[in-house]
Amino acid sequence: MPPPKFQSYIGIDYSGAETSESSLKGLRVYVAHRNTDPVEVLPPPSQRWYWTRRGLAEWLTKQIQDGPHALIGIDHGFSFPLDYFTKHGLAHNWDAFLDDFQHHWPTDEGNNYVDFIRNGMAGNGAARCGDSSWFRLTEFWSTSAKSVFLFDVQGAVGKSTHAGLPWLRYVRRKVKDQCHFWPFDGWDAPIGKSCLVEVYPSLFRKRFPKDGRTDDQHDAYAVAKWLRRVDETGYLPQFFSPSLNADERLAAQIEGWILGLM
Repeated sequence: MPPPKFQSYIGIDYSGAETSESSLKGLRVYVAHRNTDPVEVLPPPSQRWYWTRRGLAEWLTKQIQDGPHALIGIDHGFSFPLDYFTKHGLAHNWDAFLDDFQHHWPTDEGNNYVDFIRNGMAGNGAARCGDSSWFRLTEFWSTSAKSVFLFDVQGAVGKSTHAGLPWLRYVRRKVKDQCHFWPFDGWDAPIGKSCLVEVYPSLFRKRFPKDGRTDDQHDAYAVAKWLRRVDETGYLPQFFSPSLNADERLAAQIEGWILGLM
């Protein structure tokens, strides 16, 4: 059995509600270490009771910069279907995609709500829209994952994805090569740096007792718990290498992939 790659495991249940400065009850963070179960991490003391998206991005940046090396799972889409790249004439390059998206959907700025941009009150979302009938390959491989362009229904990830992508860009620009963004930087996460992955808590939330946690708390807990388990048991390399053919693998390095789908 290979030794664990990581020293800590961070599960983040994300929320696309309100603004990047809003205190959000649905934004939860749990951290586990090799020999400890996940525990909730609360934001620094302030007038806000819960994390903001900005505060979380700044905290996560510091965790990556200062160590220990962590495997970090966030439950929103990290990229868009190939149909989106084709429609808008975009290069198959994740960093360029993040820059272009943030330019049109600046959900990390000021008092911008996702819905403000959707409705034309800020940004220029109309120039970079998608279709809820478009799916990434990884979503076809799941029985329940929804399109990243689906909004306003139970379990939709459209808002959290559109709110979260600019913050992925923020973290990436801050930490540079200290973090491996999977699978965009390659399918195998190297030893000696943190790794940030897309997760879908529905895949494993029922594997662990809820023990009084709210749904949002339990999703973040389950992500951290599962990440630690698959690393400690030696199964993580298998999940880092899903059974895709060459063409599928190329597509997934542009669209992203949900860790846990084989």
